[in-house]
Amino acid sequence: MRTSEAQPVVAAVDGSRTHPVTLDLAADEAARRGVPLNVLHVWPGQYTGRYRCRGPVPGETDGRRLLDAATRRARQRAPWLPVHAELVTGSPAGILAEHSETASLVVIGRRDEGPGRPGWGSTAAYLARHSRSPLLVQRGKGLRTGPVVLAVTGPDGPASAVRRAFEEADLAGARLVAVKVWAPGGDQDGRQARRQLTELLAGWAVQYPRVRVEPLVVAEPELPYTLGRASRRGRLLIAAAGQRGWFAELVRGVPGPGQSPVLLVPPVSFSPAVAGR
Repeated sequence: MRTSEAQPVVAAVDGSRTHPVTLDLAADEAARRGVPLNVLHVWPGQYTGRYRCRGPVPGETDGRRLLDAATRRARQRAPWLPVHAELVTGSPAGILAEHSETASLVVIGRRDEGPGRPGWGSTAAYLARHSRSPLLVQRGKGLRTGPVVLAVTGPDGPASAVRRAFEEADLAGARLVAVKVWAPGGDQDGRQARRQLTELLAGWAVQYPRVRVEPLVVAEPELPYTLGRASRRGRLLIAAAGQRGWFAELVRGVPGPGQSPVLLVPPVSFSPAVAGR
């Protein structure tokens, strides 16, 4: 697959103090996959919809300056990377949802809802449910070391999320920790949950023999602690996205600096990984 034919990584920049970290993450993801990087800045312009930004509205010139600076930063990060910048008008959530239909990955930054109120912000929360491509949420200056962590939320686990977890671990040369939650006192005991998890992973492990897999069964009351630890020690958290993305909702509330990014994978998504794979 030639780079020009590959679905790009799309990154949104908004001028916030964390957007350079988001841009660096997006450039790294595009470079290691061999696909172009599209940098978007959504300028409110004459948009008068419900989600118009609060406070003074930056001018179009400010938006173009922001994009120019972002483009220079991305090219310094990966000089060989094709970078395209675009200034668009409208609602950030709606615009990014549209671009997700032709992207291999959408990368955005987390924006807490206020002091002591960790969250992702309205745009990330909307995309977590409506993005057609995988969504990568940057949540701090994570070290991008350690294992890839996959949350298995059902008896079978969405195939797209499981496959993506193996692809990411294989691409990074990292081990994969697959976490399955079970509720004590329910219809399922811990041994049954572990057996289901082992069977789910076995087929994928054959396709990705280089990936070392560690199944982990966690009782539901222990899940917040486990997620917090994984956010600090893992390189990436992966979960299924969609209307029933309860794991995504829980991850939004995990506080603390230095958190790893979260990758939310829709039920049907593009294969990510490397051009020519």
